[in-house]
Amino acid sequence: MGLCSSRAGPSGVCIRRPGRHSARAGGGDGDRACGAEEGRAFLAGTVENGLSTGVVVGGIGGLGTLYSLTGVMKRVRVYLKEMFPPFARLCLAVMVFFEIYFLVVLTNRSQLAPTAPAGPAAPAGVPLNLGWQEVIGAVTIFAFLLTLRIVDDLKDYYTDQRLFPHRAVPSGRVLRRDIVTVMIAVDTPVIVANLLWMNNPVWFVVLAVYGTALSMWFFARGKIQPNLPLALVTHNPVQIVMNLYIISFACYKFDIPMLTLPNAAIALTLYFPGLIWEISRKVRAPEDETEYVTYSKLFGVRRPVVFILVVMAFDVITTSYLVYRLYPWSITLVIAAYLWLVWQAVLFIRQPGRWPLVQRVQWYEYVAEGTVVALIAAHLAGWGG
Repeated sequence: MGLCSSRAGPSGVCIRRPGRHSARAGGGDGDRACGAEEGRAFLAGTVENGLSTGVVVGGIGGLGTLYSLTGVMKRVRVYLKEMFPPFARLCLAVMVFFEIYFLVVLTNRSQLAPTAPAGPAAPAGVPLNLGWQEVIGAVTIFAFLLTLRIVDDLKDYYTDQRLFPHRAVPSGRVLRRDIVTVMIAVDTPVIVANLLWMNNPVWFVVLAVYGTALSMWFFARGKIQPNLPLALVTHNPVQIVMNLYIISFACYKFDIPMLTLPNAAIALTLYFPGLIWEISRKVRAPEDETEYVTYSKLFGVRRPVVFILVVMAFDVITTSYLVYRLYPWSITLVIAAYLWLVWQAVLFIRQPGRWPLVQRVQWYEYVAEGTVVALIAAHLAGWGG
């Protein structure tokens, strides 16, 4: 087994000290350990300075292991499995895209221009000329969700090392350089496709600019990062911008005006669930609080829960308005789901430690969103209405 040592120099420069090494081809365990240490110093310098400023000398066997495509792919698989399951998130992206897409068309049918694209129509009379643009749009939502996940892990890297050391990136099992590479590889073709082939490049640019500003804490990290409510107000509306990207695509394709009451309701209805999920996951029983800053730590248990119920009361109004235009009787389903959420919220306030609030919120969202999707599918199939 070879012996070696290394130290990180300025700007991530890794300097190898002479040592004894195994004569076996590819180096021994000591070579690999030393190479990995050098590689980590190199990557740290790269990420911190934003440039590839690391210079590595020696350790061919170890660095070959670290930088090999196989190693990168293994680490990326670990990251995706733990932090962003691709198939589940792709299904979510497709569902969100087409839920908004068909809601725009179905609830604005009176606004459909005579020049709307011709093509196969559903029994409900809605054109179904789906093509590559719809594929690009759905993939864009998937890529944007992945980018938000990666950006969040990069922004909170040092905080996560303290609070969530078991996660893939702060634990060191996945390198920051790995997820940056994934982000670039996924986002580059999406950017090109949107600018060349989509009908709403301006809205895509708006989405990209907002996402970029979000990744930089809107150039006010010192004020936003330690202030949880301010972080919510500045970051969470990105979901509305994402909704508007989809709405704009459907409107431009079918010559529907952007500024209609149904479109406003759609933008909000598909925003509220994300908002309350973000809040509910940071509401805990007093005995479950840790160093992690939560809304319940700042405001107690009752006030965040009441705020969630108020937000979802508005969601009931916007959702009811939309589903009424599909099936008037379906309003009863929306109200019933909300009443169940209210009951669960009351139980949580009485006994916060009985189960996580976010669990019940997720169940509510699955039922509510699933109901809307089912109503859209039924209407497209020409059932009742």
